[in-house]
Amino acid sequence: MPRCKKHRCCRFLESDKIFKPRSLPLLETSLNEIFLDEFEAVRLCDHDRLSQIEAAEKMNISRGTVQRLLESGRFKIIDALLHDKAIKINRQ
Repeated sequence: MPRCKKHRCCRFLESDKIFKPRSLPLLETSLNEIFLDEFEAVRLCDHDRLSQIEAAEKMNISRGTVQRLLESGRFKIIDALLHDKAIKINRQ
């Protein structure tokens, strides 16, 4: 049986955010969904230039979890940029 998901401290978003290629209508693009904890890990480590340990402390999770979130979040972002997909940042 899997463990319960630990609460993660993330930035508050009022609504889901969607970014798409300018040249394509949203209905014609595939959607890569990035969860808020993945987005927060990428923001803290890549934008704010924190170490994984510092990001883990801010998010109240382990460094290993931050590393896993970074890997999945970065993959989704790069996949969307390379293959003309929309990116949805899901608040939940």
